Amino acid sequence: MRAITYDRHGEATQVLRLSEQPPPAAPAAGQVRVRVLSRPVHQGDLAGVQGFPGAPQGRYATPRVPGLEGMGLVETVGEGVQDLRPGQRVAFFPVPGAWSELLTAPADLVVPVPDGVSDETAALMLVNPLTLLTLLRAVEDAQPGPVVQTAAGSSVGRLLAAAAIRHDIPLVNLVRSAAGAQTLRQRFPGLPTVSTADADWRAQVRDATGGRGVQVVLDAVGGSLTGELAGLLDDGGTLITYGQLGSGSTPLESLALTPRALTVRGVSIGHWLTRTPEERAEDVAFATTLAVTSPDLFEVAADYDLADFAKAVDHVRRPGKSGTVLLTSPAS
Repeated sequence: MRAITYDRHGEATQVLRLSEQPPPAAPAAGQVRVRVLSRPVHQGDLAGVQGFPGAPQGRYATPRVPGLEGMGLVETVGEGVQDLRPGQRVAFFPVPGAWSELLTAPADLVVPVPDGVSDETAALMLVNPLTLLTLLRAVEDAQPGPVVQTAAGSSVGRLLAAAAIRHDIPLVNLVRSAAGAQTLRQRFPGLPTVSTADADWRAQVRDATGGRGVQVVLDAVGGSLTGELAGLLDDGGTLITYGQLGSGSTPLESLALTPRALTVRGVSIGHWLTRTPEERAEDVAFATTLAVTSPDLFEVAADYDLADFAKAVDHVRRPGKSGTVLLTSPAS
């Protein structure tokens, strides 16, 4: 089978390789083997290849395969698996090795794809909605009041915007360009959208919140922007960080956390498995329903064959990209 692998951390286009790998063993009890047809290229996937700050670096004796999310067809099922059958379309998360043509997954992390949901939507229907729920819970834990989100034009950002309208959350969207702001205003005319390319973007945010400081900033950018985002917060506000799309850094002591009683909180979809099985089932039901009722929120920027992974990585990093890039492979 084909797989994209790496044996050391580094820049994705330099360390990733397309190679032939032996197929996984037959599924054990409670497992299924899936032929993967489509999988997204998330920024978190690329960050994992590059290596997270503070994590061990070095070479691996056995090559690793990136990716945790995707969709495909069940090939075989292990003993005791009753709700999945060969030939069934399924989505999965979090299952390591999604950037390969075959993988073995625990059956409880594999979700049947409803009829009428396209393969493209199915490949995206778990991680981003689950991230949305994680962020909404973090917002609920903070003080009520105006919320600002960065990277509002991203896939998660659009889901948040739709949820803000549905739940009457006073949200202000931040994007990097005037063109991106105009596109988002057309899509969500009921929400203020501000471009950080404008010299007066901070004043525009304050105007949008009626002159008040915001209570929560949902930040997927980080880097040198963090200090300016903290400056938007009212005393006692919360900065929730869940990504690192930006460059540069901001010293923690420069945020005046103590005198302003600010909270900085990190949120990661990687902790989703700590929820109870019942809670995870409810979350998956929400994600599946969203894929059925609102497929327009699962926008695909482009799809590339596994062999063209370098082009896919370049597309992910393209300024102004709208939607998620997919890596695909044939059904046989």
